[in-house]
Amino acid sequence: MPELAQIPNLTLVLLSAVCVVSAFISAVTGGAGGVLLFAALNTAIPLRMLVPIHGAVQLMNNLARIYYVREHIRWAMCLPFFIGCAIGAAGMTLGLANLSWQQLPLALLAVLIFYTVFKPKKLPEIRLAPHNYFWVGIATGTLGILAGAVDPLLAAFYVRRDLSPKEVVANKSVMQAWCHALKIPAFIYLGFAFADHLGLILLLTVAAVIGTRIGVALLHRLNGELFFKLMRVALLIAGVRIVYQLVTL
Repeated sequence: MPELAQIPNLTLVLLSAVCVVSAFISAVTGGAGGVLLFAALNTAIPLRMLVPIHGAVQLMNNLARIYYVREHIRWAMCLPFFIGCAIGAAGMTLGLANLSWQQLPLALLAVLIFYTVFKPKKLPEIRLAPHNYFWVGIATGTLGILAGAVDPLLAAFYVRRDLSPKEVVANKSVMQAWCHALKIPAFIYLGFAFADHLGLILLLTVAAVIGTRIGVALLHRLNGELFFKLMRVALLIAGVRIVYQLVTL
């Protein structure tokens, strides 16, 4: 079991450094940091333990980010998402979906990401009405239990110029935090013992908070045009990662 004492010190240092970088990327671009952290942790932690550990760290990371941009939260978008996400997470946890169709949601996610990144300017952005984030919540809750990182899915619905960079980061962080929070009771129900990995979770959480603080400080200096360019780059990296995962499944 990947307890803190059983992971080499050099590996812990490297994972902590990646955690700082991934949190910084999420704060500056609004996405892709979670995928980077998930990929890095996967080199040292078995996949069956990775999703709950990654979720716990990302929960604290997002809560730290929310604190710095809390005045930009739009609850009309977030509340419907909360309901849908809880339904999706509960459905997956209770076995209403079969793990054998893991490739389907990942393939749909890849299509959504590449549409967002490469769509011609004449095609519309994905601008959902606030109540329609309920459906995004269902997809995110389901995928979160199944595949761990959810930021690429949410980011595809936040490349929209009617929101400021701080609004994107604030509302996306609230939704991600809720999704990751739902993983705690879900994986406890499935038999995962978070207490056995508390040392590793706390170490990575501290690293994530440091990266978030640095990233938010830079976010205040970014103009909207640069922010959305960085967000598209982050999405593209996440999309390539997902395609690689589909090919190697």
